[in-house]
Amino acid sequence: MSNEFSRELRILRREHEDDGLDPDTLLDDPLAQFERWLQDALDAGELLPNAMTLATADADGRPSARITLLKGIDDGGFVFFSNYESRKGRQLAENPMAALVFYWGALSRQVRVEGVVERVSEQDSADYFATRSRGSQLGAWASPQSRVLADREELEELVRTAEEGFEGEQIPLPPHWGGFRLRPTMIEFWKGRASRLHDRFRYSRADSGAWTRERLAP
Repeated sequence: MSNEFSRELRILRREHEDDGLDPDTLLDDPLAQFERWLQDALDAGELLPNAMTLATADADGRPSARITLLKGIDDGGFVFFSNYESRKGRQLAENPMAALVFYWGALSRQVRVEGVVERVSEQDSADYFATRSRGSQLGAWASPQSRVLADREELEELVRTAEEGFEGEQIPLPPHWGGFRLRPTMIEFWKGRASRLHDRFRYSRADSGAWTRERLAP
């Protein structure tokens, strides 16, 4: 990296409007508060407001992260779908602790979530799988996600084989694919403010299931 480019990165920043986050406006239930903020992001025209960084780690604590899509919110938590044999799927099988980050730049808002991940029911996975396009359904059967491929042609051949196998038929849920639910133990709401003096409020879940809320220093 050139010194000039490094200097450009050092000065690259955004000043946030100083409108703040009033704690009196926060709901007692952080999942309900998250739904409110997600709706605000939809209304603001954010591109893929349900996009989230999912961070996982293997049994030895080696982390990895990627962008995936939130596909549901229920009383239990945050739902997403994947190949169970992918890297994230294998890591979650070894170590079910994970974290999520949502960022909505137009609103200067961020939400961090930490918790324990479990698989959703097979029926829930099948119900969601049925809503996907046929191409995406074939891809779920064909792609050995996160595995090494010799070239693009190998992947395309796997898709052709899947197409031939399900020609004229409805495509069922693959046994290696389905949903996960992250049950949160911590949810933090962040609002950017001027001079990096951001507002941060953390909800923590007690063993009883009750949530407590506290302000964090920026």
